[in-house]
Amino acid sequence: MDRLDAMALFVTVAEAGSLAAAARRHGRSPATVTRAVALLERDVGEPLLLRSTRHLSLTAAGERYRAVWRDVLAQLAAVRAAPGAMLDGEITLTAPELFGQMAVMPLVEAFLRDHVRVSARVLLVNRVVNLVAEGIDLAVRLAPLPDSGLTAVALGHVRALHCASPDYLAARGRPATPRELAAHDCIGLNTGGDAESWGFGPGTRGRAVRVPTRLSVNSAAAAIDAALRGCGIVAARSYQVAAHLAEGRLVRLLSDHEAPPVPAHLVFAAERARGGAVRGFIDAAVPALRRRLAEVEAMLPPA
Repeated sequence: MDRLDAMALFVTVAEAGSLAAAARRHGRSPATVTRAVALLERDVGEPLLLRSTRHLSLTAAGERYRAVWRDVLAQLAAVRAAPGAMLDGEITLTAPELFGQMAVMPLVEAFLRDHVRVSARVLLVNRVVNLVAEGIDLAVRLAPLPDSGLTAVALGHVRALHCASPDYLAARGRPATPRELAAHDCIGLNTGGDAESWGFGPGTRGRAVRVPTRLSVNSAAAAIDAALRGCGIVAARSYQVAAHLAEGRLVRLLSDHEAPPVPAHLVFAAERARGGAVRGFIDAAVPALRRRLAEVEAMLPPA
């Protein structure tokens, strides 16, 4: 193991507060991380970490060396990312499943074509991923953000919409209020029951309304497909149905009762984005995702 590799592992241990988390982020074994710390401690001649059964912290020397090594690694990454330099390394990112398929994966694929020495690991899941614990560089978040030490770059916003096909509305009528959904066939994403809560805005004082779900599936794409075939009313995000609404395959319902839009952000740890492939991807992805969300908004029929 070379010194730069050991320095990178130590800086990640300091950020994550855990040897195991640093190992996951770098795709290494915990034993390798332990050896890296021991190597650096032999070099500097003093302990860098204070360990107990429940807690890990830096010594005074560890704090000093972390600052120095973090700057060294950032400067090296910046040199690699300088104009004319070839990007290399791995990017790890996560996004909600359908947004990832529709908007993020095309960007990743284009970035890999342009930078042949870069690799990517993409996790598309409908849950909040802990970036540090799961070794993730970047995350697309479509929700209000909690306070954290992460950097967040605004991309735009997304809306929660309710839609049905023209054929369904011709046969069953159009609900005028959220409470009228009780008399309709609704398509849900809760396979564990026959009802779920749908959020609405000022028209119902911002409260959730419990609606019956005659059909429940575990996939937003499948729910939208069912709505397109006239099976009922579906709750969906604006980016999922904008094209269908623009082309008349779905109709926007209950627009007077819609909840306020939620923000979209690209989130990352600042230390992971000072140069190299991660910085290069951020610079390419942010304007592209902003354009995509603006296009989605422009496609929506008036509320």
